[in-house]
Amino acid sequence: MAPILELRGITKRFPGVLANDHIDLTLEQGEIHALLGENGAGKTTLMNILYGLYDPDEGEIFVREKQINVTSPSDAISAGVGMVHQHFMLVPVFTVTENVMLGDESTSVGGLLDRKSSAKRITEISEQYHLEVDPNAYVRDLPVGVQQRVEIIKLLYREADILILDEPTAVLTPQEVDELFTIMRSLVEHGKSIIFITHKLREVLEFADRISVIRGGKMVGSTTPQDADQNSLAAMMVGRAVDLHVDKAPAKPEDVVLEVEDLVVLDDVDHVAVKNVSFQVRAGEILGVAGVQGNGQTELVKAITGLSHPVSGTVNLLDQEISGSSPRAITELGSAHIPEDRQQDGLVLSATIADNLVLNTYYLEPNAKQAIIQREQVLKNAEDIINNFDIRTPSSLIPVGSLSGGNQQKVIVGREFSRPIKFLVASQPTRGLDVGSIEYIHNRLIEKRDAGCAILLVSTELDEIMELSDRIAVMYRGEIIDVVEAKDVTKEQVGLLMAGVVLEKA
Repeated sequence: MAPILELRGITKRFPGVLANDHIDLTLEQGEIHALLGENGAGKTTLMNILYGLYDPDEGEIFVREKQINVTSPSDAISAGVGMVHQHFMLVPVFTVTENVMLGDESTSVGGLLDRKSSAKRITEISEQYHLEVDPNAYVRDLPVGVQQRVEIIKLLYREADILILDEPTAVLTPQEVDELFTIMRSLVEHGKSIIFITHKLREVLEFADRISVIRGGKMVGSTTPQDADQNSLAAMMVGRAVDLHVDKAPAKPEDVVLEVEDLVVLDDVDHVAVKNVSFQVRAGEILGVAGVQGNGQTELVKAITGLSHPVSGTVNLLDQEISGSSPRAITELGSAHIPEDRQQDGLVLSATIADNLVLNTYYLEPNAKQAIIQREQVLKNAEDIINNFDIRTPSSLIPVGSLSGGNQQKVIVGREFSRPIKFLVASQPTRGLDVGSIEYIHNRLIEKRDAGCAILLVSTELDEIMELSDRIAVMYRGEIIDVVEAKDVTKEQVGLLMAGVVLEKA
């Protein structure tokens, strides 16, 4: 049987970058095909060409053996191709129905929007594919995983047969990841075909039918989960062997750097998100905060970094009370922050990469003299960090928002690691990064620890917590229900704590 989709010789050039170099790719009917590669390898560019967001410089696209000319998303949708982007394209103040209808509005008598008929169809799609979405809910009130379902419903509403999912698990909890792959299996059982872009090796091995790897803009090979493992896939992605295990010596904790006592923090709707939390982080150790997303970790980090103020309790950094301090004041004490939401709290997307790399030091020497920014120094700083942290970009002068999500994360990590720090809050530090970059960031975190930095690591990736942490604090429903030595617990025991099951002490 002929493939439902075929890309032949797709080539795309940007100034200074060959993003796609004569790439061939096929997708079979009813297949989940994983597209794997490093950040900046060209995966999203290839799919943006298929979806009509970019014009290829060379190459051909065939759907059901018929060559198609895709110059816009509407052309792609007409050919049965739909795409869910890594950063969702939803209007928060609209309902699910209004978001799904947008751009494909049906009207009733009198020219009014026929929300009722659309809502009924959305319900039918939701039930058929086990998507479980309320058509009358406002998008702003939905968890991230449910918002993603709305994006998938938008494609099914337009009768897409080929679905492209760009880094679909990057912002999901482990439970939501499992739910997503249940949905994907349901989709292929109903005749849909899926390409999903990812960098997570375990996921492709568990859920994909076929795996293709792009490196440096070229297709370097295809395989199946039966014929591959994490090490072989990592080597294909990076072009060298990658050590997926973090090698670290025992910690040598010294003086207390951060002390949190009886902290109470509210969330955005004034509900208590952090309940009387107390802990310490010492110089030369990593305290990992484990927990399913939504158990107070976000609010805890915001209170520690000055992005919000606690209702009660105290936060002391290097013997100074910082509970009501500004982010700048906390930064000037020697603190660094890798935020959970890089686009909202870590970057100015319209500003250049160079300017983003000095957001917290632009007013200090050598970046400024007598309140005048020294542009040559800012550009030199940018080039140094771009080289040291392997940020894939043709120039430091392009907007940081034009980078891939993983390269945006590298900008933040590079900025925060490239100055003297005594305390680091790393919240989801490798979210959206490929295996080579994860290896690099993990090693740098250990280096910072060994140099005497106190690190608070917050991650929903349990493997990351287990690999990096010296001690693990587990949050459940806003409370720290236990703090354990990482070397003394198993992954399964920490998982039970994350579910609220308190372990019996030996």
